[in-house]
Amino acid sequence: MNHVLIVDDEQDIRESLRSILREEDYLVTTAATATEAMELLRDAAYDVVLLDVWLPDRDGLDMLVEVKQMESSPEVVIISGHGTIEAAVKATKLGAYDFLEKPLSLERTLLVLKNATQARKMREDNAEFARQLAVKGTVTGQSVPMKALRQQIKLMAPTNGRVLIFGESGTGKELIGRAMHAESLRNDRVFVELNCAAIPEDYIETELFGYRNGAGPGGGTPGNGRPTEKRGTFERADGGTLFLDEVGDMSLKTQAKVLRALDEQRFLPVGASHPVHVDVRVIAATNKDLEEEIARGNFREDLFYRLNVIPFFVPPLRDRKEDIPLLVKEFFTEFGQQYGRARVEMNDDALDALKKYHWPGNVRELRNLVERVMILNPKIQRIERKHLPMLVYRDAGKTAGQTAGRGEEFATLLEAREAYERDYILKKLDEFRGNVSRAAEGLGLERSHLYRKMKALGVTLKE
Repeated sequence: MNHVLIVDDEQDIRESLRSILREEDYLVTTAATATEAMELLRDAAYDVVLLDVWLPDRDGLDMLVEVKQMESSPEVVIISGHGTIEAAVKATKLGAYDFLEKPLSLERTLLVLKNATQARKMREDNAEFARQLAVKGTVTGQSVPMKALRQQIKLMAPTNGRVLIFGESGTGKELIGRAMHAESLRNDRVFVELNCAAIPEDYIETELFGYRNGAGPGGGTPGNGRPTEKRGTFERADGGTLFLDEVGDMSLKTQAKVLRALDEQRFLPVGASHPVHVDVRVIAATNKDLEEEIARGNFREDLFYRLNVIPFFVPPLRDRKEDIPLLVKEFFTEFGQQYGRARVEMNDDALDALKKYHWPGNVRELRNLVERVMILNPKIQRIERKHLPMLVYRDAGKTAGQTAGRGEEFATLLEAREAYERDYILKKLDEFRGNVSRAAEGLGLERSHLYRKMKALGVTLKE
């Protein structure tokens, strides 16, 4: 439901417009002064403001300038009983969507409001789309599982079938969802994501479906600092794609409401009296075995079958280790741009060590490792095995129920000792956020001694 704010000092006009617009399914709030209107605008989100030029406490055009400077500002339609071409041109230059003369024509007013609400929604969608362009949707890897996954995406993305992505944490399920959206027929519309595991149970319903009339968690009425309405992720994703991450963590109560929304493509926001109709493609992801969760009574079987129209399985990194060099190169490029670094690469010896590691945190763990190595070695262009964290050596070659001896990773005892010392020093520097003096205290060394150790082991700090 679109929210309109009417700002006019004439009570008859306010009440007349309120009555008419409510019949047209608009949510309407009114204000008699600019001061009152600005308080309302700071407390709630509005789609359109009908703003009179002549207000008792302020010029309407001055208020227009302030409104247009607000974040996610509403469209503003100027209304005036003393309309002139010059005034209309000035209002348009200041950011007004349109200019209406009093006495207002009902037909024209409704048409302008309809167009203004559509224009604001399009503006919001374009802004969201622009933000998403900065986020990659490329599925990296030349291993057999990743080639098969890309082929599956290309085949299934252009359909409207719902998708359920299975995979361990950190494998890149969201990336697969974005790739599906980018290849779909909805790629010119928004991609909205919601991590179901990160939202408290008391808030998940309003995050999904939104609320009206201050019915959100903790209430909310104008003047108490909380917005009176919120568009949920289903509504924001209208026409596009909704990605529900960790869907297996939703409560049974929330699952029932999501099931109904999927079946009917409509839902009732909390506190609303009219349902919202949407056209949304849902892509869900989980790191759980949902069939096992169904058997335990933790997940609805009917919702599982609604979501599992097109299943995707994202392999863990340990099953596609031949992709590690490509991923490392991609992350070096990403962080090189982020930290203003020239080209950084990793030698074969270091890459071999990475390939022998078990990667319990999958691609996310590898990405974090590459960032850490770059931050702690700001002047090194070629990363060697000695620059890697000790964790890689310790668990290198780990398989289920088996851990390789860490000494096998080194040619000599001296090499093993230096690697351990280097990793321990890096750990202490991390702990004390790069403060060498405090790290030296933690290590039980003199500051000068630590500096000599760091130089000998090739440990450098970001300047």
